[in-house]
Formats: sequence, C-alpha cells, structure tokens
Amino acid sequence: MADRLDGTVALVTGASSGIGEATAHALAEHGAAVAIVARRKDRLERLAAEIETGGGRALVIEADVTEQVQAAAAVERTVTELGRLDILVNNAGVMLLGPITEAPLEEWERMVDLNVKGVLYCAQAALPHLLAAAERKPRRVADLVTISSVAGRKANAGSGVYNLTKFGVGAFSESLRMELAKRHVRVSLVEPGFVKTELADHIREELREWSQQRFSGVERLESKDIADVIAYVVTRPRHVAVNEVLVRPTEQEY
Repeated sequence: MADRLDGTVALVTGASSGIGEATAHALAEHGAAVAIVARRKDRLERLAAEIETGGGRALVIEADVTEQVQAAAAVERTVTELGRLDILVNNAGVMLLGPITEAPLEEWERMVDLNVKGVLYCAQAALPHLLAAAERKPRRVADLVTISSVAGRKANAGSGVYNLTKFGVGAFSESLRMELAKRHVRVSLVEPGFVKTELADHIREELREWSQQRFSGVERLESKDIADVIAYVVTRPRHVAVNEVLVRPTEQEY
C-alpha cells in the first residue's frame, strides 16, 4: 500500500501524552518503528506496551529535549537501536498563556527553551540521518514535521510569548524547507487550533478560568485528529510535499 511506512523509523518528541502519544500510535499502525521521547518514562513504557501489543515496535527514550546533550543522545540512540531515522516529529511544547505585563520571566524562558530550542536541538541532531534516509530505500524521502499552532499565524492578547515561539518555528521551518527541497527531506508545519490536551493544565491556576473561556462553546479537536493529519503528511508519495496544514475545530472562529 502506498501509505505504508514499513522499514522506516520515526522519532516523536513529547510522546507521553496528547498529540505525541496519538502520533506514535498512528505511525506505528502505518508500519514505522517508533522511538518515543519524553521525560515521563512510566507513560512512555505504557505507550510502548500498547504499540507492541498491536504488533508494532517502540523504543522508550527518557529525555528532556530542552537539554542539547539529551536531545542529541535521543536521536543517536534511535539510530543505533532502530537502525536509521526517516521521520522526526517535533511535538514537545508548552503553552503558558497570560498577560505579558504580569508574566513571570521563568514562564517565557520555559516556552522558548521547549518550543524553540527543543525543536532546534532535535532538528540539528536528526538532519544528517534524515538526509541519509532520503537517499535509501524503501522510500528515498524523509520527513521533518514540527507541531506549531494557530498561534503561529495570528497573535492574540494574552499569548504574546507563545505567539513568538510559534511564529519562530514557522519561519525556521520555511527556511529549512527551501534548503532541503532538492534533497528530498520534506519539512512540514502542522498548526492545530483548540485541541483537548494537557497544554492548558500548565497555565497558572489563577488564569485557568480565563483560559477556559477562550475555548467555551467550541467542540475541540481530539489528539487523534492531529495524529491523522501527521500520518497523512508523512505518507504522501515521494514527489508530494505537504508543507503546511492549519487544522481548526469547525466552530473555532479565530
């Protein structure tokens, strides 16, 4: 089947919950061996067991991708133990909403460290392996997918630094896409709107009611909806690149 990923290896960051967890399942179902990376090892082990029960192969890697050494080690372990790297899904991220004038600097640093630096560290370590995979069977193409957000297209009051990080990874992805197009490493950006994940749980308690009001009256997306989009992106024929996908709930207005 044209949409199979048999013989390939994918690495998914932030795989212990939400979009990352659903994406690991989806890619394994398409035939890829999956390296699952996050800080919460217990959740990764549960996910790996589910994947293997379904006939897939999963490698648990406990790592904090905001640390360059750990991000690079996660990539190298993937290649060493699974033999190659065809797909990187840069999914790990954090959303700490709230007014700029009242925000602790530590929150800004956390978002920049994970949403930007984590993406860069993983991409830098993975690129040599993705370029090598693009020259080899079975697909002779490789994929680098970064999970951004509708916040990477539209700035809003109360999400300024989150906007900054997501606009930034969008610019990085587009530049990298142009550099790698002729070498068959496809660079893609997936931009979800409101999704039911743990992201909102990290917002300061005094701001959670305000945050929930932004989602009120909207039937939010499920993590699986975004995982389906990612699986579609990476299973296109070699000559087809889906570079950017914006996915909102039907009822989301902005």
